[in-house]
Amino acid sequence: MSAQASTTRPVLAEYTYEPPSVERGYTGQTLYVNLSDNTISTKPVSDEMKEKFIGGRGFGLWLLWQGVKDDTRWNDPENEIIISTGPCGGITQYAGSGKSLVVSISPLTNIVIDSNVGGHFGPLLKFAGWDALEIQGKAEREVIVVIDGTTGRVTIEEAGDVPVDTHKVGHWLIEEMAESEKDRYFMSAVSAGSGAEHTLMGCLNFSFYDRKRKAPRFKQAGRGGIGTVFRDKGIRALVVKSGPVRGDSNHPADLERIARAGVRLHKEIHDHDDEQCRMRRRGTPYLVQIMDDYDLLPVHNYKFGSHPETPKINGDVWEARFTQGIPDGCWYGCTLSCAHAVDGYQLRTGPYKGETVIVDGPEYETIAGIGSNCGIFDPDIILEANFYCDTYGLDTISFATSLAFVMECYEAGILDQEKTGGLELNFGNGEAALELLHQTARGEGFGKVFGQGIRRMKAYFVEHFGADAAFLNDIGMEAKGLEYSEYVCKESLAQQGGYGLTNKGPQHDEAWLIFMDQVSNLLPTFEDKAEALHYFPMWRTWFGLCGFCKLPWNDIQPPDNAESEDPAKIPEHVRNYVEIFSGVTGQEVTAEDLITMSERVYNFQRVFNIRLGYGLRDHDDVPYRSMGPVTVEEYESRAERYDKQLRELVGVDPAGMSTEEKVAALRKYREEQYEKLKDAVYERRGWTRNAVPKVETLRKLGIDYPDVVAVVEKYL
Repeated sequence: MSAQASTTRPVLAEYTYEPPSVERGYTGQTLYVNLSDNTISTKPVSDEMKEKFIGGRGFGLWLLWQGVKDDTRWNDPENEIIISTGPCGGITQYAGSGKSLVVSISPLTNIVIDSNVGGHFGPLLKFAGWDALEIQGKAEREVIVVIDGTTGRVTIEEAGDVPVDTHKVGHWLIEEMAESEKDRYFMSAVSAGSGAEHTLMGCLNFSFYDRKRKAPRFKQAGRGGIGTVFRDKGIRALVVKSGPVRGDSNHPADLERIARAGVRLHKEIHDHDDEQCRMRRRGTPYLVQIMDDYDLLPVHNYKFGSHPETPKINGDVWEARFTQGIPDGCWYGCTLSCAHAVDGYQLRTGPYKGETVIVDGPEYETIAGIGSNCGIFDPDIILEANFYCDTYGLDTISFATSLAFVMECYEAGILDQEKTGGLELNFGNGEAALELLHQTARGEGFGKVFGQGIRRMKAYFVEHFGADAAFLNDIGMEAKGLEYSEYVCKESLAQQGGYGLTNKGPQHDEAWLIFMDQVSNLLPTFEDKAEALHYFPMWRTWFGLCGFCKLPWNDIQPPDNAESEDPAKIPEHVRNYVEIFSGVTGQEVTAEDLITMSERVYNFQRVFNIRLGYGLRDHDDVPYRSMGPVTVEEYESRAERYDKQLRELVGVDPAGMSTEEKVAALRKYREEQYEKLKDAVYERRGWTRNAVPKVETLRKLGIDYPDVVAVVEKYL
């Protein structure tokens, strides 16, 4: 069917525009679409927006702040989904420059969520003429939104024949919207899936056309349930088309300056990736064995940090399964090329049983989550679950961590087959896990309860099954309502803070400090930890303002990085980003300026959470399982370690104590340490002891707008 087939779908609204030239990374305008009244309009990007909020996550937060009310919840029509890359997003000279940020109010947390994603949609949206896409309202009937930068036309159309599940949407896109093979390179779709309709953990899938495979591929904006918001609004797909992407499509101030930084990094990747992380050959699965070796790999709902069967699912296994070789990237010019996939996988279960598909990934988080954390060491089970989570539009992290939780509940006797509808949810039961996945996507059986996420399952199990709330709170690995990503942080107080003292919830993309703190012992004092929990969240926030992936920053390093003045920061790469930002925007900046950019946005997001009724000290609490051993089994599995800590840290002689008494003594100490960490971090960030940004902090950062100050003054 030709691309003209789209004219057969009823057009509910149409907007024409003259696509502006991108100048120094910006188009100067954002696109607003309201699905309730089918209005489409343009909003200008002011100099203040660029100065204070930069792009990406910053633009998303600013637009969402203007669009919602204090009591807006995720399924209210005024909640928005905003997609934006940043000023550097879409450059082709430097690896990892194709990221977008998606911002909304989360169904899981009821606060602002931001989720970063690769794929082509964000950069192509810019090259189609828009610095951000802002979607508000709810459609009466299922719709698609088509942004055609080649003709300067935006339409809201009835969905008609557009599929729901993502792998079907990808094929529909290239069959319906591309008039030629070349057109496929410069168009992208955002979709969710049937699972996002029936759960609170829905993800968004951003497509890109794989030239080698001649097939659609997908990257996920996974966290926080934004896919659920997407389907609640009645959207089947967002589609963008742009003209060809060129090396100067961003019209940067100094292209040669950017290229020089790119050459330095490309040479590092070429010369050293094979001897470092092997990102081009195996990608993030390289972490599986390393985490196991350091007792950091989640096993059986984070009880343990290693397992003898880990070699069955480690990086060697996945490198052998990945096909097409290198490069395998999700944006043009990324020589780190970690976007691997398994071709020719034949599905064994579910509605697409018997189909041969491409499975994107699996990434480390999926392998560790669905694999070791659930006691499943079968690569085919992991692949099957990975594919179905993606096409159903379910976040693999929330799904996996929730699955590990219910498996522990099953083995602890809180759940049984009567309560689960016949599912035997023991650790290691991969077939039951897949059946639960399909039930969850349909919103049926025990899957209907499961799809609400851990926080709501805990309340349900207490109310309906008489479960012990304290025990569930200890083992339910969520904070702020968001499920944990896949690292054991019991021995790293800094990483406990990296999960708990976040704006959006426990996600490793804000601060990953385990090696600095636990392995290398570089953060011995509370002040050291607080400094790290200031710098690294701000640094990583900056990637999401500008359109960068964090992997080229720290998963490849100069060979002499260990001798640099601050190896954990990878100073040479920081200098590269200074050069690139200045080269794109024409604004001369320092490394310190990059941190200040992020401080503005980070503090603004904290105030936003407070505005929505959250964001205070108590909301930074974490489940005890992330601090230390909850059960006798856990303690005794590492008894020598914990006994030594009781003697040396707590000052208690464990001789003659029962294991239960040891668990309690260690717990008291660790919980006190976490409270002290809160105090140190809040002070370093310029917040009160109740975690509220001070007015002088907002003033110093230039975001002391009257409505922002009014929020914090209620708590000062």
